[in-house]
Amino acid sequence: MSQLVVIRHTAIMTLVLLLSCAQLALAQIQPGDAQRQAAVEVAESLRYGHYADTALDDAWSRLAFERYLDILDGQRAFLLESDIEEFRHLEGRIDDILFEGDLTSVYQLYQRYHERAESRFEWLLSALDQGLNFTYETDMRLDLDRRDADWATSEAELDDLWRKRLKNAALTLDISGQDEEQVANNLRQRYEGQLSRLRQTNGEDVFGLFMAAVTSSIDPHTEYLSPRQGESFDIQMRLSLEGIGAMLQSDGEYVKVTSLVPGGPADRAGVLEPADRIVGVGQEDEGEVVNVVGMRLDEVVDLIRGPKGTVVRLEVVPAEAVDMTRSHTIEITRDTVDLEEQAAKSEIVEVERDDDIKRIGVITIPTFYVDFDAWQSGAEEFRSTTRDVAREVERLKAEGIDGIMLDLRNNGGGALQEANSLLGLFIDRGPTVQVRDARGRISLYGDTETGTLYDGPLAVLVNRLSASASEIFAGAIQDYGRGLVLGSATFGKGTVQTLNDLSHGQIKLTRAKFYRISGESTQHRGVEPDILFPDMIDPDRIGESSLDNALEWDTVQAVQYRHYGEPWEYLETLRSRHRERADSHPNFVYLKERVELARRMREEHTSVSLDREQRQREVEARDAEQLALENRRREALDLEPLDELIDARGEEEGEEDEPVDRVQVVEAASILADYAELTQRRLAGRS
Repeated sequence: MSQLVVIRHTAIMTLVLLLSCAQLALAQIQPGDAQRQAAVEVAESLRYGHYADTALDDAWSRLAFERYLDILDGQRAFLLESDIEEFRHLEGRIDDILFEGDLTSVYQLYQRYHERAESRFEWLLSALDQGLNFTYETDMRLDLDRRDADWATSEAELDDLWRKRLKNAALTLDISGQDEEQVANNLRQRYEGQLSRLRQTNGEDVFGLFMAAVTSSIDPHTEYLSPRQGESFDIQMRLSLEGIGAMLQSDGEYVKVTSLVPGGPADRAGVLEPADRIVGVGQEDEGEVVNVVGMRLDEVVDLIRGPKGTVVRLEVVPAEAVDMTRSHTIEITRDTVDLEEQAAKSEIVEVERDDDIKRIGVITIPTFYVDFDAWQSGAEEFRSTTRDVAREVERLKAEGIDGIMLDLRNNGGGALQEANSLLGLFIDRGPTVQVRDARGRISLYGDTETGTLYDGPLAVLVNRLSASASEIFAGAIQDYGRGLVLGSATFGKGTVQTLNDLSHGQIKLTRAKFYRISGESTQHRGVEPDILFPDMIDPDRIGESSLDNALEWDTVQAVQYRHYGEPWEYLETLRSRHRERADSHPNFVYLKERVELARRMREEHTSVSLDREQRQREVEARDAEQLALENRRREALDLEPLDELIDARGEEEGEEDEPVDRVQVVEAASILADYAELTQRRLAGRS
């Protein structure tokens, strides 16, 4: 008995010691000299180096203060109204804090959040110790987004909110098929992990949070990178070459996929899509999937990274799902990016026209690339987008095509020089893009070589993930009247960043802005196609306009340039013919209806029921609606109907003659064939 008492006493003393250490660590979260100096340097960089003429004054300070609160407690779930009022004096002083390097007060605000969060996770773990004992029979609902909610006025009010959140978390796992023990263990792992990570917070972490508030209050692409983060260059982290090849970003408590690297493992596997949310990460076939809800982005990335050839398991909530219960597990083998998959490649699409067949060459360009080392060393032969596309153009011309379409869908950009030189294949020499710096000076970039490689009918196909250099190229084709731009509005990233060293860390600073030769910016709005296609990528969740504090669209003076054609004169006829085909094609009808369904569900689904039967009915009704839409498409294509919605992503390769997004390529080719016919008819009339 005495031995047992000693063991229990030792355990208690150990627990007390651990708690004391945690409290001591919290008390020691203070800014160091390195952070103080970096704050001053960031302030100077923003004041004198940023593209936007931002006055770091009291008005800006209020924005930065609110941004800091959003980063600490965006869902209004930890801090009280009294906490906010106690620190309200900071609201107009963020500028002074930066320039003076006196970070004590913003660290104190973080510490208050830290104390509230630590207490709340302990409260949750205590609730789990007492047993969940939920009946799930209630008329209560939980709001999914509390970003605009008022701050709670009492702990009792937050207790009520967290009882709902805990019940919702348990119900979500219960509906997914877990028994009571699994639910409790899963939630315990989640909250213990969040508490552990919270207690490991150090002064550098707090500085990073504050700097995120400071920089993102100006624009979403300006950011401070700690020495550790500097290895990644961008908080929307591209996984290492031996990873899965995906761009990720934080989305509230979740990690969201923003794009896939062309030729990367995730792209090749076909099981992950933009706007999917990752809620769990596991390794190989061993061990449990680690719940990553609420985990920092860089920590999630570290879990996903791993040696080439190993398998990572991801628990994913599909982009189209409006309830977090609809998760499923996928497997991706880590690998290097296949550079050949990123290279331009071509095919010929045949379009029936009465008794004739029109042959349209389609060149897919996943990214704008160049072998910089070989180019800078003066090598005669080196790999680049322009060289590879030129080779494909020559091959297509030799095979007798009636038009060429460049497919830039999902092309996130790359080397600006390649956008310039690629345009030179299709126009005589001329400007491509204007770049305006922070001082208002405009530099003009373009193709300087005379002559063209191809002067026939041309089209460019884009979507929401076409960004940066892709937008510059598509915009130039449109402005010159050189061809048609088809698809959906592009991403809208029309800014240029530079990475500058600080005494501690780095700052990625927006220094310039892209403008088309017409004078219009590509920023925020992107490039608007001549003929719009419905797109499965939700522009409210992906794209520049979906980012907080994105710089606005504006214009500068147009430059002088010639028109190579007048495609706008044919748009009414082309749109009419397109509508006739699109209204009768099952995949186009499906795309249009799916976009509308997603919008309606997002607007209607602002809360979830905490009653099991009601929740099940709501989930099943949404799934049934999406499944019915999918099966109407399949029936029209003479395909077997699906029993489960999740099966739509898991079809065997070759089962479907035409994947959904393939219809965009075929229809774009049909539009280009119409355009070629109309322009040829006009030329014949003139002769």
